[in-house]
Amino acid sequence: MSAVQSRSAKTFAWLRAHGVKMGLELLVNFILPYLIYDLGKDRLGDVGALMASSGPPILWSIVEFIRERKVDAVSILVLAGIALSLLAFAGGGGVKFLQLRENLVTGLVGLVFLGSAVIGKPLIFELARAGMRRNTPDKVAEFEGLSSNVFFRRSMTVMTLVWGLGLLASCALSCALVFVVSIKQYLLISSPISYASMGLLGAWTFWYVGRSKRRGEARRAAEESGQAGPAA
Repeated sequence: MSAVQSRSAKTFAWLRAHGVKMGLELLVNFILPYLIYDLGKDRLGDVGALMASSGPPILWSIVEFIRERKVDAVSILVLAGIALSLLAFAGGGGVKFLQLRENLVTGLVGLVFLGSAVIGKPLIFELARAGMRRNTPDKVAEFEGLSSNVFFRRSMTVMTLVWGLGLLASCALSCALVFVVSIKQYLLISSPISYASMGLLGAWTFWYVGRSKRRGEARRAAEESGQAGPAA
C-alpha cells in the first residue's frame, strides 16, 4: 500500500470513528444557535434570542460531562466552562455585553493555562495524564516518570504557554468582532473561528510533540555514545 493510500485509509478510519460526533457538535454548536436566533429574534428580541441560542451548546456540554462520569483535569475545565456559560446565560445586560461574557469563558481558560505554567504546574501535563488514564492507563506510570526530566518539563511548559496565549488571542479576536459585525454575522463566523483556533493549536501541538521526541531521542543517542546532546 502506498503512503497516499495509507494516509487515506487512516483518514477514512478516523472519520468513521469520529464523524458522527463531529456532525453532532457542528449541529449543536453552530447550526442550531444560528437557527434559533434567526427564528426567535422577532418574537424574543435580540437579547432573548441570543440567550435562547446559547441553550444547545450549554446542554451539550452538560450531557457530555454526565456521559463521561469522570472527574479529572479535563472534566474540571468542562465544568468551569459550563458554569461560566450559565452565568453568561442568566446574567442581564445588553446584547454585546452578553456576547462578551460568553467569550470570557475562552479567555479565562487561557489565563488558567498561563497561570499553571507560571506556578510550575503546566496544565498540558495534567490534561495529557487525564487522557492517558482514560485511553491508555498502562502508560500513565511511564508518562508520570518523565516529569523529573528537565527537557520534558520544559516542553510541557512551552505547550501550556502556547495554548494559553492562543486561547487569549482567540478570545480577543472574538471580542473585537462583537463590535464590528452584526449578531447574525457573528453567529456565522464565531464558531468557525473557535474551531480553527483549536485546530491550529492542535496541529502545532502535534508538530511540537514530534519535534520534542526526535530531539529527546537524539540526546539519548548522544549520551549513549559519550557525546554532548543537542540544545533543547
